[in-house]
Amino acid sequence: MTATALPKVPRPEALRLGVNVDHVATVRNARGGLWPDPVRAAHLAVEAGADGITAHLREDRRHIRDADIRRIRAEVKAPLNFEMAVIDEMLAIALDVKPHAVCLVPEKREERTTEGGLDVRAGEANLRMAIPRLKGSGIRVSLFVEPDRAVLEACAALGADIVELHTGTWCEAVASGETGHAAAEFERLKLGASIAAGLGLEVHAGHGLDFETSEILAAVPEFAEFNTGHFLIGEAIFVGLAESIRTVKAAMAAGRSRAG
Repeated sequence: MTATALPKVPRPEALRLGVNVDHVATVRNARGGLWPDPVRAAHLAVEAGADGITAHLREDRRHIRDADIRRIRAEVKAPLNFEMAVIDEMLAIALDVKPHAVCLVPEKREERTTEGGLDVRAGEANLRMAIPRLKGSGIRVSLFVEPDRAVLEACAALGADIVELHTGTWCEAVASGETGHAAAEFERLKLGASIAAGLGLEVHAGHGLDFETSEILAAVPEFAEFNTGHFLIGEAIFVGLAESIRTVKAAMAAGRSRAG
């Protein structure tokens, strides 16, 4: 089936929140030992209204570890979105753990955090191998990408279920007061969400989202899910994790009420 033949995804009525617990593990790993426990954070997130938990098992295990992934999958009563690089080691773990979904992301050892979208065309051979195996095990497949038409068309042609649009560039422009750049990036995201939905892809967003940007972006009706973590964990130092999550959920609801 070609990408142009795929049915358009209906606009989602609700907007889900996936809470990324990676940086609870970052704090734990700074001292070693067991605390703070990212699995406890996942439980608290769900109790506070999170619709799912996101965790990125990096090749260097800088934050989330293998045991964290397995415990979240076994103990937390919410879908697990397993972020991973497209490498054999992570594919084997995903096929064993069987999370609700995987999000395939670019990964470089030297980066502090994910710096941009997956290069779908350069990695096409690996993706053509990995996506059918994951989907054959009942795992939904998301690709973390830039909101560009050619990239989105390639995602649809590869058989992805979901695209997660990289919002980091827009969020950085908003935070730094670059209004012109922010406005242009927001239009890219809006257009990308519309194109992706038209290609039959479920549309998610993630990277750099805070209370303000979550509310603004929630007004774009094609988005079905936001995944955010670093800001929420940082804010939790001051107000607690539950309050941080409740505040972003309220912001998302306010934005979605204005969706066209």
